[in-house]
Amino acid sequence: MGVLAVETESTSAIAPARLFKALILDSDNLVPKILPQAIKSIEIVSGDGGAGTIKKIHFGEASQFKHVVHQIDAVDSENFTYSYSVIEGDVLGDLLEKISYDTKIVAGPNGGSIVKNTSTYYIKGDNQLSEEQVKEGKEKASGLFKAVEAYLVANPDAYN
Repeated sequence: MGVLAVETESTSAIAPARLFKALILDSDNLVPKILPQAIKSIEIVSGDGGAGTIKKIHFGEASQFKHVVHQIDAVDSENFTYSYSVIEGDVLGDLLEKISYDTKIVAGPNGGSIVKNTSTYYIKGDNQLSEEQVKEGKEKASGLFKAVEAYLVANPDAYN
């Protein structure tokens, strides 16, 4: 099995606590509301939202995939860190065992945030993950981030 880790960093004008609440803590409600074509619904299969919780994400009509299952590995609301793994779903195909994501939101310039993310791909057997596949995943994550950020800018009283 091969392992590929990819790091990304994004900046936001939104303060870390507010961004964490919207992007992480309430994403099950917010994301299907603002991106229904991408995410139809998110359901908790087991757990209370903390570490060990299993969630099933049903993709919308704009996605080529049907669903994925996430397992939350860690949530730290005080330090604005969140880790989860995609453990099932057609997005993994025959190529990947799982994908783990580690996110940390830190204070950025002018009261904003810097979002640091590491995506770790666990590749089955001798398979190869192409740069195009990694780029596609980054673009989808970036689109989700930008949609949440735009919602927060347009709704300054939300998640305060």
